[in-house]
Amino acid sequence: MNYMLDPGLYALGNPGSESSVLVTGNYKMSFDRLREALGDRHVWILVLDTKGINVWCAAGKGTFGTEELVQRIESSGLANIVSHRKLILPQLAGPGVASHKVKKLSGFRVIYGPIKAVDLPNFMDARLKATPKMRLKTFPIRERVALIPVELVSAFKWTLLILPVFFFLGGLGGTGGFWSNALNDGLFAVLSLLVALTTGAVLTPLLLPWLPGRAFSLKGFSLGLIAAIFLAFFRTGTEGLLQDRMEILAWFFLIPAFSAFLAMNFTGASTYTSLSGVKKEMKWALPIQIGTGGIGLFLWLGSRFIT
Repeated sequence: MNYMLDPGLYALGNPGSESSVLVTGNYKMSFDRLREALGDRHVWILVLDTKGINVWCAAGKGTFGTEELVQRIESSGLANIVSHRKLILPQLAGPGVASHKVKKLSGFRVIYGPIKAVDLPNFMDARLKATPKMRLKTFPIRERVALIPVELVSAFKWTLLILPVFFFLGGLGGTGGFWSNALNDGLFAVLSLLVALTTGAVLTPLLLPWLPGRAFSLKGFSLGLIAAIFLAFFRTGTEGLLQDRMEILAWFFLIPAFSAFLAMNFTGASTYTSLSGVKKEMKWALPIQIGTGGIGLFLWLGSRFIT
């Protein structure tokens, strides 16, 4: 998670006093994508100290902000290096920068470039004019798929600790021996948790536009409920026993709760959630998830000792 470079003024190619100045954060991937998009152009790149956070998130958190931009202009001596007074900022930096204050405090005029770095060459060639397409942030399935591995890595850290616990707890109680129960009930518990992980961290991003509701937790919950119904059809043969009925009922609580929680994590990677909206959702969704998960865990543990 430490993927940053030193803030300051960088030269791409062999820029001069009239060369353009582009501003970005010190998240190294943002910096590298910017350099890649500009190719063989000769420009200055002013890198702000965003604590290793990308431009959009840093603008929302305040690290890509007016104060940092003005301070970096002064510390880099930019006014003595370039003859013009124009800065090209990413459009997504807008939430954190007050352009009129930058102008007043530093003398530099802020010009918002396109959303994507790959559009910068056309933007610069068009005399710093953006087309409507350059101003629109889309979130197609290709971009959502690219984010899934990040969510999986984060979720696997605690999932890999929980899976062995459920496996060995599945061996307790029941009518058979420990290993017989573990290989039956314990493995089914592991499978159910992996299904919850898949629905929340994989299927929810894939199917995001088509899932019901606006809240991400509701989208994940609905997928988890469908997954629980699907799994119940495979858990047949001894439905007459109270133990098996309690176990199946438990997963109708546990899977949607886990799936909803994992889906809600994706709010930080999406393009159309706001900080206030996420906080509002967490206030009502987290207690429901904790309560639902608690009921499911109680039922599942109880099913281990009921015959």
